[in-house]
Amino acid sequence: MKRFFRDNGLTITLLSLFLLSLLGMAFTGEAVSSQEAARHGRDGPPLLHYVASGEFLSALFENWESEFLQMSAYVVLTAKLFQRGSSESRDPDAPGREGDQLPPKFARRHWFVRWLYARSLALVLFLFFALSFLAHWLSSAKAAATEALLHGEAPPGALEFLADAQFWFESFQNWQSEFLATAALVVLSIFLRFQGSPESKPVSASNEDTGG
Repeated sequence: MKRFFRDNGLTITLLSLFLLSLLGMAFTGEAVSSQEAARHGRDGPPLLHYVASGEFLSALFENWESEFLQMSAYVVLTAKLFQRGSSESRDPDAPGREGDQLPPKFARRHWFVRWLYARSLALVLFLFFALSFLAHWLSSAKAAATEALLHGEAPPGALEFLADAQFWFESFQNWQSEFLATAALVVLSIFLRFQGSPESKPVSASNEDTGG
């Protein structure tokens, strides 16, 4: 068991932080929703009702959407583009990488199977992005419909809401931060170090060295 936690410590820690953050989001979001309801003379929703609401699910999935977009785009862009000196880039003077050939067991597979395997990481991340985008869209449409009914207005349909500025504002406000943070990591890894991290160049490496 000790070896299991040692070998999988990064994933276990990140998932634990995810669950703690998710719980924090649920409890604090429900508190905010209850405060908002009280200002309008209504009772706040129970926690379980809140986490099933369009308001909560929209906020949840719009963040997942941006994260998976950032990761999938990053996987593809780092395969095609370079940043000299960055630990996040391949060396532009020696772009080839040992071991990037398909293993022998794929030699006789159909070309499409080989293509899928060679690009499976980005494809799955893009799939997660698409599913998160869909869930964000439908949840935001549900939240907008609930808000409209509270004000005695006709609720918008899902397709109608897809053209709503609010939906795209929710997406773009997250997308821009993800791309900025990624660009900052690419550039800062040229000049800064963190000893022992595979996301950093070795401490002794020069700023001109590219790759980890």
